Amino acid sequence: MPLRFLASLLSILLLAGAGLPEKGPLPEKKPATTETEKQAGKSEEKKEEKAVEKNAPPADEKPGAAASDAKPDTVKPEARPEPVLTIKPEDQKEYAACLADLKEIGATFKEEARIDDGKGCGIDKPLTLQTVLPGITLKPEGKMRCETALELARWTKDAVLPAAKVALENEGPLTTINQASSYICRLRNNTANGKISEHARGNAIDIASFSFKNGKSIEIQPRDEDSTLAGAFQRAVTATGCLYFETVLDPGSDEAHENHLHFDVIERKGGYRYCR
Repeated sequence: MPLRFLASLLSILLLAGAGLPEKGPLPEKKPATTETEKQAGKSEEKKEEKAVEKNAPPADEKPGAAASDAKPDTVKPEARPEPVLTIKPEDQKEYAACLADLKEIGATFKEEARIDDGKGCGIDKPLTLQTVLPGITLKPEGKMRCETALELARWTKDAVLPAAKVALENEGPLTTINQASSYICRLRNNTANGKISEHARGNAIDIASFSFKNGKSIEIQPRDEDSTLAGAFQRAVTATGCLYFETVLDPGSDEAHENHLHFDVIERKGGYRYCR
């Protein structure tokens, strides 16, 4: 580069630097804040904080809140409806035929008004059985359905009398069948909870003992190991009971039947019978 050009450039820079002031302009000072203005500022800040708190959403609505924090609704289990128990109506033709058969076998009875004790307890066409067969009294008289009375009479004629003639001939003729329960509104085995008893429908009768002309009575009791003729008689009439009734429970079945025979005509599928 020519020396003349460099000299000219240096001269220009020197002239430009000579025109600059030694110090540049300083920024203006911030005016002093008075005490009143300080208090006013704090007041405004508090107002803004309160406004923010007022508009803030509740804790459980804040963005990002966990879904599990919310209390779930308590779901109550649905109550099962209680079964509606009704009184089974009698078929008129079957009922008329039953009455005819009961008269023909020699039983005496009174037809009664319909029984409805609520909760499924009752008999559509009840009767009060007085004598099971000619000369054989049911003591006390018992209310039941005609079908129950007819099966009791058939069992007595076909099974009880022949067994008594063989095993207890010296005791004289059978005069009384002593019953412990016929119609009564209750649950099975007199429990507080459970299924309704067949006694509450007029389908059942409990036999407590048999009385004979000479005054002797054969009471129902545990006799599985009884080798006497009385034991043989009880086992015979118990076993034959299942030929006439759908349910037979004797003292060996459970504690609730230690002193009687339970007979009933409950209907079961396929003609099944329960005898023990």
